[in-house]
Amino acid sequence: MLNVRAGRSQGLLPMLGPAFVAAVAYVDPGNVAANISAGATYSYMLVWVLVLANAIAVLVQYQSAKLGLVTGQSLPELLGDRLPTGRRIAFWLQAEIIAAATDLAEIIGGAIALQLLFGLPLIVGGVIVGVVSMSLLIFQNVRRQRQFEAIVVALLAIITCGFLAGLFIDPPSAGGVLSGLVPRFSDTNSVLIAASMLGATVMPHAIYLHSSLVNHRFAKKGRNFKLLLRATRADVVSALIVAGAVNLGLLLLAASALGGRAGTDSIEGAHAAIADVLGPGIGVVFAVGLLASSLASTSVGAYAGSEIMGGLLHVRVPLWVRRLVTLIPALVVLWAYPNPSWALVISQVALSFGIPFAIIPLTKYTADRGVMGDYRDGPVMRVAMVTVSVLIVVLNFALIYLTLTGAGV
Repeated sequence: MLNVRAGRSQGLLPMLGPAFVAAVAYVDPGNVAANISAGATYSYMLVWVLVLANAIAVLVQYQSAKLGLVTGQSLPELLGDRLPTGRRIAFWLQAEIIAAATDLAEIIGGAIALQLLFGLPLIVGGVIVGVVSMSLLIFQNVRRQRQFEAIVVALLAIITCGFLAGLFIDPPSAGGVLSGLVPRFSDTNSVLIAASMLGATVMPHAIYLHSSLVNHRFAKKGRNFKLLLRATRADVVSALIVAGAVNLGLLLLAASALGGRAGTDSIEGAHAAIADVLGPGIGVVFAVGLLASSLASTSVGAYAGSEIMGGLLHVRVPLWVRRLVTLIPALVVLWAYPNPSWALVISQVALSFGIPFAIIPLTKYTADRGVMGDYRDGPVMRVAMVTVSVLIVVLNFALIYLTLTGAGV
């Protein structure tokens, strides 16, 4: 029995990869400061939020991949075929705005990392990140899908080491971690932080992209759906265990080593506190992890933007053109605003507006027999997806409201 199970696991191993590309969205620079701020301010209290967030992420990303595998189309392609022209263009416009906002946070994160490592001006760091990310575009096509996945997995390994190294210097309290699994809040600001953590769980571009990645990886003819769906479940669970461990590790690191320290609500402040408490070596490793996070997430974001445009507008433009167009706003912000914290907040608010446009169609299509045939969601999955959709939409609008009104600040 053990040999049979081992053989099955080995058979699935070569089929893993697409979910690891999508999972990069969950460890982008926009999440780093939020998780560290949560741990530094509230210690272990919000551990349960990240556990819940990761469970939701597993469900949503699996549904996106299943939609792509069963239909042979990505979510943007399904929308592009079903929406009338006016709504299709409007949908594409909001998706492009969200893609630009996402890229803004990722480029800024990379620029900050280069400033921390080498003292470079933010605008110079942004240009370097843009150039490097453009060089990675040669791997972003169907023929080089596995090479691109390998590069992203390598960057994800660097991210994991960079963000979790500090835990070996100052391990978290086991009792504190267990106490953090009990859902609770302490004040209005803790609700705001929890809303930002949970509300940002589902990244629109990760949903759009995952449904494309599986079609780029697996031939559409003669698919063994049972095998592919089993491999996809393993892929999604494995990838999001890694991403969840990174996010949880950041919170635990802050809870164990940075409690009560000022300035941890920004990436620069968090880095300074880490270097001060755990030593400059750990500070350098953290900055390297931040740089890898930026390069991986901005490359995946450019890939997603191309799939969104192709699916909704039925137009394909060279990836380097898309990369250049989405890079320009980020560089303008870095040049015009020396303090990037404001831009990161605005980008997260903009991202929140785009989530309902991705999660609601996904919930609708995966429950539709006309789209999914015999693989449509059963009653339990339909209830779970509707519940998750309502929760995410409500939390994101709560995040927007609390951010714009300054509640809890």
